[in-house]
Amino acid sequence: MSKHDFTDAEFADRLARARRAVAAAGLDWMVLFHPVSILWLTGGEVKSYRAFQCLFVAADDRPLIMLTNGTDVAEWQDDSRADEVIGWAGPEPEDPIEVFARILRDKGLLNARVGMEVPGVYLHPQHYTRIRDLLGAALVAEPSNLIHELKAVKSPAELDYVRAAAQRGDAAMEALFAAIRDGVMELELAAAVHHALLSSGCTLPASQMNLVTGDRLCYPIGGPTQRRMARGDAGTVEVGAAFHRYTATLGRQFSLGEPSPRVKEILAVVRAASDAMLAEIRDGVPAVVPHEAAKRVIAAAGLDRYRLHTSGYGLVPGFPPSWGDPTINLFGGSKSVLRAGMVVTIEPPVFIHEERIGARIIDNVIVTATGFELLSKVPREIAIRG
Repeated sequence: MSKHDFTDAEFADRLARARRAVAAAGLDWMVLFHPVSILWLTGGEVKSYRAFQCLFVAADDRPLIMLTNGTDVAEWQDDSRADEVIGWAGPEPEDPIEVFARILRDKGLLNARVGMEVPGVYLHPQHYTRIRDLLGAALVAEPSNLIHELKAVKSPAELDYVRAAAQRGDAAMEALFAAIRDGVMELELAAAVHHALLSSGCTLPASQMNLVTGDRLCYPIGGPTQRRMARGDAGTVEVGAAFHRYTATLGRQFSLGEPSPRVKEILAVVRAASDAMLAEIRDGVPAVVPHEAAKRVIAAAGLDRYRLHTSGYGLVPGFPPSWGDPTINLFGGSKSVLRAGMVVTIEPPVFIHEERIGARIIDNVIVTATGFELLSKVPREIAIRG
């Protein structure tokens, strides 16, 4: 993504909504550390998240201030909507927290009411404790999902990028199917996927591809290895397509030759659980409802203890290590409510270690007022090749 990917009006609307949310939280300033929050407001996707970075957002009409690694200042200036870009380090090492402290003093944050994101990654614990001590009484809240909640419902332009990502994910899945042959390495299958994605204009996805075959089929999020397929092997894969950072995921089963009856049996359960979830998707439904529908199907098959992954979650313009939205989860105890314009995954799992077997169908849907829009066109039955 860049500042050119959306209209000035859309970015202005996002910033206005963010400022209102900051004010409604009783804050004068919000300090953002999550790269998705920063991306959504500025369009910038520089690799600064690998080190220390943050965006200062005021409740009133003051400049957006970006603090970033010195190596990335030029890119932030050229390709984001940040009004002021301040770098730390560059030719020589520098402590970013000392630069952060100067901004606090220069911009008057020490005499204001300040909130900050505290993401699970992207903010080192030592930096967090030093920032907390620097702010002292000025730090009054840590509303880490303040921006995430604003962007959960996607704009029409955002949904167009998600649809484009899904189309490219479909093509990448077909490329994988075409590469299946006796003796093919899992890594070769992954290479076919990545070639299809990158050559279609996608960037590298935010998370490693999940791809397992044969006796590795029981690993829910196993990555591809040098293992080679043999006739009779089944496989499962999750493809993540990232187009302008907007992610679509797709999971399917495949087999070299006819799969075993047990593979077909497990996949049938997963397919029925997926169908049960889809039947519950629509605006206003608590996210736990489709999860419970899938759980009932899997439990009826005697497999409930093998649900070793969430039933689904929301998608964001992902950065490593994840493309998941922290505010939308389809699992037990979830407080999320589905809203029209959200993009969520449907992926009830069954993975049985002692049988060296597993299955998961992954589809993405756009929630609508009365149901959903299914994004993938790839058939949901097992793809048998060879």
